[in-house]
Amino acid sequence: MLLLPGVFQAKKKNGTIYYRSSITFRSKHISLGSFPDESSAHSAYLEAKTLLEQEKKLTPDDYPFDESASLSFSKWVCLVNFKNNGFYIKTPIYLQRKFFSYYLSPTDVLIFDADDLFYYSHHSIMRRGNHLFVAEYGMQTNIHSRYGIKNFARPGIDYRFVNGDSNDFRYSNIEILNPYHGVSNPTEKGDNTYLAKIHIHGDFIIGRYATAMEAAIAYNKAADILQAKNITKQFEKNYIVQLSREEYRNIYNSLEISEKITRYPSA
Repeated sequence: MLLLPGVFQAKKKNGTIYYRSSITFRSKHISLGSFPDESSAHSAYLEAKTLLEQEKKLTPDDYPFDESASLSFSKWVCLVNFKNNGFYIKTPIYLQRKFFSYYLSPTDVLIFDADDLFYYSHHSIMRRGNHLFVAEYGMQTNIHSRYGIKNFARPGIDYRFVNGDSNDFRYSNIEILNPYHGVSNPTEKGDNTYLAKIHIHGDFIIGRYATAMEAAIAYNKAADILQAKNITKQFEKNYIVQLSREEYRNIYNSLEISEKITRYPSA
């Protein structure tokens, strides 16, 4: 059976027939997606053909917001980028000078440094609320972790986006204010100490310390004390790379921990 241009038939494992669409541009064979019927697959081919053949230079912002469109927005971005910049990328990336835009939707656009291009060319970003993640080795990896932002981190307290745009992940725009778990720096009446807290059915204050590093080590010590009491909760420890093992042990042993922690009942 002769199919419409750009369309070929495929079959699922259960025997269901569906249709795929593709186009060749600059000697590159490009898949346009899967469709339930031949007509919509052909429409996607025609929309891609019109986009690639017209002389006018379009951008992702020119996507026709038409419910009847068969070509997906993400594929539109891929084709526009290929046409304008000469590089075909499977994820919805549009190359800019010294950075690139990653389009989750026409109105949800992330910005990254060019150094991250290889990674995001091979990893699709998904959003669930404020959670941005990629699928990696069968797991969901929070992309914030690539920039030193811990899972526990609080915006404005533990990190901040310098220009105020939480979609701008360029390295110069991310400032880590506190790299440690369980540590904060409340500025109360000029107090410049660091507060360490740990959560066990509520927040418990471990103590106040002169430096963020000491507070982080105190948190580790409190976690060790609680685990020795058979508290089953898994506490995420702070990894202190600046200290040797001996330096860490000396500080660890010298730090005082709140009696609420040391006298916490064993499980």
